[in-house]
Amino acid sequence: MSENSFGRLFRVTTWGESHGPAIGCVIDGCPPRLELSESDIQPWLDRRRPGQSKYTTQRREPDQVKILSGVFEGKTTGTPISLLIENTDQRSKDYGNIAQSYRPGHADIAYDLKYGIRDYRGGGRSSARETAMRVAAGAVARVVLRKLVGPQLTIRGALTAIGPLSVDRCRWDWSETENNPFWCPDAQCVEGWTGLLDSIRKEGSSIGALVEVVAEHVPAGLGAPLYGKLDAEIASALMGINGVKAVEIGEGFGVVPLKGQENADPIRHAISGTGPHFLSNHAGGILGGISTGQPVVARMAVKPTSSILVPVPSINSAGQDVEVVTKGRHDPCIGIRAVPVAEAMLACVLADQFLRNRGQCG
Repeated sequence: MSENSFGRLFRVTTWGESHGPAIGCVIDGCPPRLELSESDIQPWLDRRRPGQSKYTTQRREPDQVKILSGVFEGKTTGTPISLLIENTDQRSKDYGNIAQSYRPGHADIAYDLKYGIRDYRGGGRSSARETAMRVAAGAVARVVLRKLVGPQLTIRGALTAIGPLSVDRCRWDWSETENNPFWCPDAQCVEGWTGLLDSIRKEGSSIGALVEVVAEHVPAGLGAPLYGKLDAEIASALMGINGVKAVEIGEGFGVVPLKGQENADPIRHAISGTGPHFLSNHAGGILGGISTGQPVVARMAVKPTSSILVPVPSINSAGQDVEVVTKGRHDPCIGIRAVPVAEAMLACVLADQFLRNRGQCG
């Protein structure tokens, strides 16, 4: 299997399977002499860690990260940084009944059609377990951005919809995302989501969600006009997260009913004299593939978890018709734990783009 890496100058390669002994990643291209330790990475992994509420998988993984290389006396050396997380709470026996059957909506059949072999234990590489290493890499990317850009650059994510229930943007409060298990910025929306997910869990089913991620104080000039567009690389990074089925930048699909004058972001000279002042941000902080200095805004749609207790028609490896029920510990809404992953992928893209821009423009 190839294509396990992303990024150009800040390049991340992940490895490992959901039910293997460990998962890990190698980060190549991190600048030298940056202070880095496990304590810079662990808090971000703790935000994604499973089993923190009844609305996520009850798999109990501490997700303790170890730095194996690339750091000496507390500072990066410029050589590849290798990170490892041991898997400690696998229950592979839960998947024995689907060893020969394909879970509809999951990557099982696609893997078998391509490779002729698959790891059916938790989905192997297609499991959301792999995203822990993206979060770890994103933590290192944040260290790079904090040192080279400054602490004013912030990257935050929120869940804006679960199933048919969406937040009210008039009540948006970033601080609320830390006060509930859903990363919800609308305190009044939490009760509705709680009732919905309780119902979904009792059914043994799952439901989709919408995640929004915003980076503020991004320097203008990141990205390239054609084949290195910042928005294209953000879209690719988010679309590469397991379970994501759609990505939009800025107004996204909302531009369809707009007229040109409605979609355009008017510009005025900033009173402070520090540069242009945009009166709106339909473009999501990116024009012509290049950042404008406005907040970079992206959203991704996360599908319902494919592993469910509701019987679904499928086939087995012998081509026989079967009904599949997936036992085990699964998220009724994988979009919840996708929020820290989206933040991490945006951090990796911005770190990579900043290093590339510095190399070209100084």
